Amino acid sequence: MPRRTAAPSHGGGVREHTRAVLDKAARENFPVAPFFLPRIWRHDLMAVYGYARLVDDIGDGDLAPGGTDAALLGLPRELAADRLALLDVFEADLRRVFDTAGEGPRHPLLRALRPTVRRCRLTPEPFLGLIEANRQDQRVGRYATFDALRAYCELSANPVGRLVLAITGTTTPERVRRSDAICTALQIVEHLQDVAEDLGRDRIYLPAQDMRRFGVDETDLAAAHGGAQVRALVAYEVERAHQLLNEGAPLVGSVHGRLRLLLAGFVAGGRAALRAIAAADHDVLPGPPKPTKLALVREVGATLRREG
Repeated sequence: MPRRTAAPSHGGGVREHTRAVLDKAARENFPVAPFFLPRIWRHDLMAVYGYARLVDDIGDGDLAPGGTDAALLGLPRELAADRLALLDVFEADLRRVFDTAGEGPRHPLLRALRPTVRRCRLTPEPFLGLIEANRQDQRVGRYATFDALRAYCELSANPVGRLVLAITGTTTPERVRRSDAICTALQIVEHLQDVAEDLGRDRIYLPAQDMRRFGVDETDLAAAHGGAQVRALVAYEVERAHQLLNEGAPLVGSVHGRLRLLLAGFVAGGRAALRAIAAADHDVLPGPPKPTKLALVREVGATLRREG
């Protein structure tokens, strides 16, 4: 394990830095912690989002320049660009969240997570899954089959839905199953929107088996626009994501009140994004097709009616 360095003072610059991480919630396909939820739920959901966003930024190499996060985690400057080393010290700091007798975590986003973990009695496993997914991203850039991709989503996406259920006190085995289907679908949607961006990171989340079926190779994904074969492949994956959303959607009708509206927003965000991809004739290579806010609102209404 790398040696620890002195923790920097947590002044205004660090507060602005962590706020910039949390502000990324506005760019997601689905509402993270909308205004209509009870304040304590919003607080806890944003604490979990901050954790998930930061671990993804570490894995993607998207941390703010200057090495602030590495310094906060006690990683030497010369290792600040080493993603696996960063994930290791991040995991060590996560474990301090759950160590009630210890000194507590070093990173402010993990310090913000600690009260949520205690209040909601959260376990380490979902958080560790997200770290492991980002470790996998450093080692695996291609997926042979859809089953292999789903196994990755079990680490990269499904823990988030399980945390939402835990925070809202609504966990049951059936709800976890439905939630997993929704979260896997949302991860696939994000992969479809970001084909070009992911290729720039030397990652392809389109299963190789499906690429062969549609006669698509990696050079086709590097084009400015998707040809007929690429668009047919994307349409096929869109349908798979639709099926997963439909499998998970009864989760919405299994809860009540404001949580029902939140979960409808998750499902609707995925469906609206898939409609946006279809409206672009499944050509995702120029950039991620995004739904409008009006389209999202309409989809929320349709989801609530369908799952009522």
